[in-house]
Amino acid sequence: MIPANSLLGTALHAIGGISASTCYLPFQKVKKWSWNSYWLIQATFAWLVFPLVVGYFTVPDLWQVFAESPSSVMLNAFLLGAVYGFGGMAFGYAIKYIGFSLTYTISIGLSAVLGTIVPLIIHGTLLTQFSKPGGTIVLIGMILSLLGVVLCGWAGYKKEKDLKEAKDFDVSAFNLKKGLLLAVFAGVFSAIFGVSLELGAPVAEIAGQHGAGHFEGNANLLLSTSGTFVTNFIWFMVISFKQKTIKELVSIKTIGANVWIQNLALSILTGGLWYFQFFFYGLGHVRMGNFKFASWAIHMSMLIFFSYLVGVLMKEWNKVTKNTYLTLIFGLVVLVISFVVITYGGMLGTETEIALVK
Repeated sequence: MIPANSLLGTALHAIGGISASTCYLPFQKVKKWSWNSYWLIQATFAWLVFPLVVGYFTVPDLWQVFAESPSSVMLNAFLLGAVYGFGGMAFGYAIKYIGFSLTYTISIGLSAVLGTIVPLIIHGTLLTQFSKPGGTIVLIGMILSLLGVVLCGWAGYKKEKDLKEAKDFDVSAFNLKKGLLLAVFAGVFSAIFGVSLELGAPVAEIAGQHGAGHFEGNANLLLSTSGTFVTNFIWFMVISFKQKTIKELVSIKTIGANVWIQNLALSILTGGLWYFQFFFYGLGHVRMGNFKFASWAIHMSMLIFFSYLVGVLMKEWNKVTKNTYLTLIFGLVVLVISFVVITYGGMLGTETEIALVK
């Protein structure tokens, strides 16, 4: 059994959050490729290549683990992963209509709530989890994290309003109604990925029995991401042939070998960054002791926190008003406080758990 250490678990979730918040930055350097081509490559590596390779080398007897796992558990994890694939697509389109800040906050905020609460309802442990030692403090921390997400979202709304007034915003592409619907859709379906990981947990436990140790989560992660890959691969292959962008991937001479290789590398980097958010999510999750259920909320909040921090570092907030900037800073501070509170609650639960064992 892996010793609980909520402080280390939270730190690992933070690394995952950094990876997630920066995963789409490489796309800004992709040249002469459509979104379809870029997405096909990153999807292949994020949801198939990296999970398969890392899973194979970190989980002993990986295929035997799957052979011993209940087929219904594996199928449910795979299918829910496939459903999440539609959420990823909606997320990308929502950014097009309402911008990065609003999309991230609405989608990830919804995902944080649903991805935490739904598994507890499914297992019938919604009340019992929060009644454990430290549970009330963890609950307070989760509420604070949601407050922080809302504040960051409000800051994002004010930012895009400021940029519109400063005529530094593409108004022609802005469509609030479509964007909000897509962001909500993306948030709900993103939460399904968290449910997929939770339902696939028995596979991780079997991997642990085979000596996977801290890496046991890589077994069920492969099932979830495989489903996501299938959905995205089919969708974007159809779109690529329909829009005739598939030739971008094979016509190297058209854009030049150097540009083609650079695009390929940047797309693979995106896929790697996306995958490693959940690699570290798994490492953090197994260390959360009695409060593993809080991992999804922590991960999503970390993602929000670092995505906005990246925006500040990239000077995306330079042209906003002082009021908007202060709203953002306040939201980020509340998120930091929530991480501390959740970690403290987890540490109290861990100390009680150790005392009972002794």
